[in-house]
Amino acid sequence: METPIVSVQHLSHRYNVQWAVKDISFELSGRGVYGLLGANGAGKSTIMNIMCGVLNQTRGDVFIKGIDILANPVEAKKLIGFLPQTPPLQPELTVEEFLTHCAKIRLMPRDKIRAAVEEVMHKCNVTHFRKRLIGNLSGGYQQRVGIAQAIIHRPEFVVMDEPTNGLDPNQIIEIRNLIREIAEDRTVVLSTHILQEVQALCDHIWMINEGVIVFSGTLNEFDNYILPSSLVVTLMNPPSLAELQQLEGVQQAEAVDHHKFRIRYSDAQEVTDLLVQQSASHNWRISEISLEKYSLDNIFSELSRKNTSTGK
Repeated sequence: METPIVSVQHLSHRYNVQWAVKDISFELSGRGVYGLLGANGAGKSTIMNIMCGVLNQTRGDVFIKGIDILANPVEAKKLIGFLPQTPPLQPELTVEEFLTHCAKIRLMPRDKIRAAVEEVMHKCNVTHFRKRLIGNLSGGYQQRVGIAQAIIHRPEFVVMDEPTNGLDPNQIIEIRNLIREIAEDRTVVLSTHILQEVQALCDHIWMINEGVIVFSGTLNEFDNYILPSSLVVTLMNPPSLAELQQLEGVQQAEAVDHHKFRIRYSDAQEVTDLLVQQSASHNWRISEISLEKYSLDNIFSELSRKNTSTGK
């Protein structure tokens, strides 16, 4: 059986008296983008810092390709690339100087460094800024240099903490494309508090709340588990709940108030068309219909409710 890229076993960490991470376990075995989704303060950065050997855990074990990161940190870190939430840049150096320095501190063979610097500058599209001081680059290009330092030694495991934080929409799209490209031949873990970020990038999701994993699964499983197929309809002269429940394609109907109803469906367009038709023919006087939107707080609440009801 192949050794996992990363194995986290019963990981817990405490700051003073407060537990930031509580008995978390998971394994990564394949390429692709894995997302840690959670609100600020959920424990994401703590988990990432421990996985990268920046922080020693209170309890539990972390193995990188079978190497205990506490017992053999140098060997384990050779396999890891890390982009913290604030990129570890040196603004007084040029892009080329900084990346050369990063290659050296990663203990790369001297005869491989020049080629490695050229490769990551090309991949991260910063070659034309090779002689520019990092402090004079825009936020988006500084982030690219931060990613370049994380992959210069060709690690098998790359960790990125909030990699698109603070970027404008165009920069976000560019960084997302770069992350997808990196993940083609590596295992990438990224953290974010933005739901759309994991939906745009991730193959697998862990949702963290108050230091524990409340969900683990693929993007499709996440959408099916968390986001109900539902719409909200307002009817000024509504029928009975039973009548709505009997409409073709309606899986469940519930009253939000006297005029507003939540409809769970098998096909959104089919049920929407049918509601409009029935409203016109039966004088239900439909005034509003919309797909239901969920915030991260709503999702955490729903997950906590489901986990409690199932005894997890």
